[in-house]
Amino acid sequence: MIVYILRRIGQSLVALAAMAILVFIGVYAIGNPVDILINPEANQAEIAATTARLGLDKPLWEQFARFVAHLFQGDLGTSFVYGRPATEIILQRLPATMELALTALVLSLVIGVPLGVYAGLKPDSIGGRSVMAASILGFSLPNFWQGLLMILIFAVLLGWLPAGGRGETVELLGIRVSFLTVDGLRHMILPALNLALFKMSLVIRLTRANTREVCLQEYIKFARAKGLSSTRIVLVHILKNIMIPVVTILGLELGSMIAFAIVTETVFAWPGMGKLLIDSINLLDRPVIVAYLMLTVVIIVTINLIVDLLYSALDPRVRLSQVKS
Repeated sequence: MIVYILRRIGQSLVALAAMAILVFIGVYAIGNPVDILINPEANQAEIAATTARLGLDKPLWEQFARFVAHLFQGDLGTSFVYGRPATEIILQRLPATMELALTALVLSLVIGVPLGVYAGLKPDSIGGRSVMAASILGFSLPNFWQGLLMILIFAVLLGWLPAGGRGETVELLGIRVSFLTVDGLRHMILPALNLALFKMSLVIRLTRANTREVCLQEYIKFARAKGLSSTRIVLVHILKNIMIPVVTILGLELGSMIAFAIVTETVFAWPGMGKLLIDSINLLDRPVIVAYLMLTVVIIVTINLIVDLLYSALDPRVRLSQVKS
């Protein structure tokens, strides 16, 4: 087990190093933020002074060396626009994004698992076919279009829910959260549901497939032969065996929810990291873009590492096959 853990940690560090190089090349080598930040009527001396102040007058290799040196110190630079540490700005927006992603994850599980089990137990019924048809729509419809349609129906036409924003927040352990207030929950429903629809469809299809497979196993037939109730068979025998792959996939998908919440946050004006990224891209605020990308990479790699370790703890065959290879 120790060998497996060390190997996975080493692979995670290699992935982080590779992504740091790609992030630097993709962000620092493209575009010139001075063209956006400085007054269009500025003379050459002012342009040169601004370029030197931002450190953009150095060769690319020297900028990369400075970037790596600061990275090891936890310093991802100072925002060109806000004049504050980029990491500080990103971390201020992180709770809003995490709150939205975790709520969407819970919705995916709470709604997707029961519907998937139902579709797996009754695949030829009208209800089962309707659930699968709805899951196909969840995969196919563009995320931004779903969000706009929700705003049109529930905010504009019906007036049940607010169209955007985070609503009222309260402080919990030093972090501002909105799920503890009624107004915050009302603001969260639409963006969380919009973010959850794709993952919910994934959970439905995965749960259905696993349910169909588990129902054919001998222990399920034996449980039915013993006269156990259908409810007990589903809750004890079927759910117990289908949840491991479902939780594993959702654990990995949490990283993508955080990374790809950009569209949802933009449509619903949710003040998270994604909306900040869009604003920073428009202004070519390189440090903030880099801080967002690196933090997202760290979150995704960490989640993948934790899921792999938990899965290996639940299934020893995983770590044994890794050690032998």
